[in-house]
Amino acid sequence: MRNYIKFIKHTLLYLLIFFSHLNAEQEEIYLQSISDQIQVITKDLKTLEKAVYQKSDVNNKSSINSLKSDGLNEDILTKHLLKLNEIEDQFRELTNKFEEVSFKLDKLSTRVTKIQSDNQLRFTDLENNSPVVKEKKKNILPGTSKPQDFGATPSYQTSSLPNQQTINSVESAKTVITEEPEKKDSLLPNKVAEEQYEFAVSFMKIGDYETAEFALKEFIEKNKDHDLAGSAQYWYGETFRIRQLYSDAATAYLDGYQNYPKSKKAPDNLLKLGITMVQLGEKDQGCKMISGLKKEYPKASKSVLQKAQYEQKKFKCKS
Repeated sequence: MRNYIKFIKHTLLYLLIFFSHLNAEQEEIYLQSISDQIQVITKDLKTLEKAVYQKSDVNNKSSINSLKSDGLNEDILTKHLLKLNEIEDQFRELTNKFEEVSFKLDKLSTRVTKIQSDNQLRFTDLENNSPVVKEKKKNILPGTSKPQDFGATPSYQTSSLPNQQTINSVESAKTVITEEPEKKDSLLPNKVAEEQYEFAVSFMKIGDYETAEFALKEFIEKNKDHDLAGSAQYWYGETFRIRQLYSDAATAYLDGYQNYPKSKKAPDNLLKLGITMVQLGEKDQGCKMISGLKKEYPKASKSVLQKAQYEQKKFKCKS
């Protein structure tokens, strides 16, 4: 643009010098032609100016639009980032709540298991019409109320030991005296079988499942042919199941099912055996036992049959 104006100035200067050497008639002719050329040049300048201004306006608009689009994209990106952070916080909160609920469910499951065991014990007491024991002033747990020497070995007595220990060497005695260890004291009281059974089961009621295990095992060994032996075998298996010792529980239930098929707890033994087998990973075998309960024991109690039906749906056993 500047070069174009400079060119015009040089041209006009050249024309002035040129006109100084012409007469009036020639000067008028040249002035007319120059005037026409100037008009043409003026039009060209206006056209050029419009083109330049339009181009600059287009560039300005495009730059403004690009700035607007960049700003819009940045706003959208910021909103997405804020939304992602919000979702992440919600997910973290849900995870914490899930872990809390899972922990509470585990504790609730343990409590429900113990409650079920206690209820079964109470129902057994009602079925056997056992007398209700009145509360005493002092709560004495099953066992002995006499003070015990906790430092002594349970298998031996310490009351008959001499005050001074005598040492006998092999050379002087010429013989070695061997003594057989005394047999372990019986855990059950020296009473009739029914009272021994109540005593052994009472450890289940107070939650001492380890002691109940030994007491029930002793009762079964001493009273194999008694009517309560099948029930004792069932509770013996329960001491393991409650402590989640499923392999020992399955063995105890199987012994009860095989050795006492006509006892009151025979259906319970079969049901718990099937449940324990599923928990040990033997689903097919366990489901067969649960599904076959109604067929093998059609006169079982309604609660046991309903429990078997529930467990069958729970483990998705094929009917």
